[in-house]
Amino acid sequence: MTIRTSEPDITPQKVYALAFGAHPDDVELSCGATLLKIMAEGQQVSVCDLTRGEMGTAGTPDTRRDEADRATAVMGYHSRTTLDLGDSKLFYTEENLAEIIRVIRAFRPDVVFCNPSDERHPDHSKASKLVTDACYYAGLKQLETTLNGSLQEPHRPQHLLYYIQFKHIDPDIIVDVSATFKASRNGVLAFASQFHREGATGEPETMIKRPEFLTGLEARARYFGEQIGVTYGEGFTLPSTIAISSFSSAFPGKAKL
Repeated sequence: MTIRTSEPDITPQKVYALAFGAHPDDVELSCGATLLKIMAEGQQVSVCDLTRGEMGTAGTPDTRRDEADRATAVMGYHSRTTLDLGDSKLFYTEENLAEIIRVIRAFRPDVVFCNPSDERHPDHSKASKLVTDACYYAGLKQLETTLNGSLQEPHRPQHLLYYIQFKHIDPDIIVDVSATFKASRNGVLAFASQFHREGATGEPETMIKRPEFLTGLEARARYFGEQIGVTYGEGFTLPSTIAISSFSSAFPGKAKL
């Protein structure tokens, strides 16, 4: 079976992690510090926004594109792909699924991050289902997709992690991001049109434009950090149980004196 849809402008290259968001800024708000940690460990990270965020109350499609470019430069991602699957029209269709499969096969990630399944914004929940299914279907040899006129090889990521957004979810794992959380705020603040700005007047009021919104994000990171005895943490849920191959690596002891 071959699925044919319009092809995004992608230069295929393997990365370790690929982070999907329904809208520009989803990734930076929810797992940016973890992505910086991964890059600090010498791995490459790419981001894919499923929509242009064109239905947002604040900003314009052009503004949001420029802000996404700025965030990409600030964060140091390998690349950022923007699909146009329809903000507030992110439906589960064969065409949308194929677009995501094509991105997964182009970057061949070991790890995928995406929106959680139960969320305040319907697009977030829909994105979660689309990405989850695409990760599986991308590994099917009989499901064919093309990129730049060439047939793509099947690829199924080894790990899928759901980040946490508006709704509180008890995480399955918490990543220590004490060393990268402050820097990750620069990626968030690159989306200046979406958040509160001191002295700005006449801007539309939204939930995320409240002065308390970014403060709340930091409070959550501090809360998750406290759960594991560090300053900042980012939490994730998992669709399956993690296997441990090296016990001492997963449960390290204290260094000998």
